[in-house]
Amino acid sequence: MRTSNNTILITGGATGIGLALAGLFMKSGNEVIICGRREDRLDEARKKLPGLHAKRCDISSKSDLESLYVWLDANFKELNVLVNNAGIQRRIDLKNTGSDSAIDDEIDINLKAQISLSAHFIPILSKRNEAAIVNISSGLGFVPIAAFPVYCATKAALHSFSVSLRYQLRQTPIKVFEVIPPTVHDTELKGRFLEKNEYSVSASEVAHAVIGGMSSDEYEIAIGSSKNLVAGSKGDLDRAFGRMNH
Repeated sequence: MRTSNNTILITGGATGIGLALAGLFMKSGNEVIICGRREDRLDEARKKLPGLHAKRCDISSKSDLESLYVWLDANFKELNVLVNNAGIQRRIDLKNTGSDSAIDDEIDINLKAQISLSAHFIPILSKRNEAAIVNISSGLGFVPIAAFPVYCATKAALHSFSVSLRYQLRQTPIKVFEVIPPTVHDTELKGRFLEKNEYSVSASEVAHAVIGGMSSDEYEIAIGSSKNLVAGSKGDLDRAFGRMNH
């Protein structure tokens, strides 16, 4: 897959992995569009990366998605790469939760929107000579942290979706990449930045791994400690679960 001269949409592109990807893709000679829910963060991203295109969009909102599609069709007819990056992570105790709204939001943003975006763009991307869908999943989709049950479940589902989508699109110009990072310490996934530790990586490291993996057609791009989770046997995964949830 070429990594220059593309027109790329990145959801959740104003911070963290999305912003790091936007910067690196632009540096590599691509036209980049980001969308996100917070206008102030989009403004900050534009200031950091002159030439970056941005639109406010809550991907869990059907009307926002429809508005995004119309805007993209009018302004970026050469779009050929979709990066499904947007995601939220919440600590949910299912013994005590009193509302389904937090659960619904997490499923809508982390999974339902990714599937809807992919389904919408597949007919468009199929007309390109070369195209890609890039799904940002997580090592927690392979070995969960029980404190984040919905997040981990959505990432496991996104992995399964990526495998199925790759198979369905195998005879089209669309390549399906899955990016599987461990904890990323400089992202606002949980509304705050995390402390760096021996298992975490930076958003920049993820972005560079994505570029490298795409250029070599590495369809499952496992990064850092996630490599062991993806490659582990059932016994290895059980032991990892014990360590992560003690």
